[in-house]
Amino acid sequence: MTLAYDYPILSLFWTMLLLFFWVLWFFLLFKIIGDVLRDDDLSGWGKAGWLIFTILLPFLGVFVYVIVRGRSMGERDVAQAKKAEAAFKDYVREAAGSEGGQGPSRTDELAKLAQLKESGALTEEEFVKAKEKFLA
Repeated sequence: MTLAYDYPILSLFWTMLLLFFWVLWFFLLFKIIGDVLRDDDLSGWGKAGWLIFTILLPFLGVFVYVIVRGRSMGERDVAQAKKAEAAFKDYVREAAGSEGGQGPSRTDELAKLAQLKESGALTEEEFVKAKEKFLA
């Protein structure tokens, strides 16, 4: 029993290219659906209209949406990224600060200890003991 492989390299190339565009189109479709649902400027009817358009006429709906609302889609992505970055920075500041949000943070206390050591008010042994006690 012999197996015959009769699939020319050009056909393989076209198959891979079509598969790539098919995956790219699905990615774009889901990105657009997420953008429609996330947009606060659209009314409920506007969201429903865009969703129906992109689901009933998928290729045309995706391309029209990108042409009509592509720029604002990018602006919403940038705004969401900035909002997420600000929330992350707030979280880091809160986590690095002292517990309960009152008083100096741990980093401030460690900086004060290092400054006292540099000024000569603390010896090396006193600094190490104070640091160990503070971090324990």
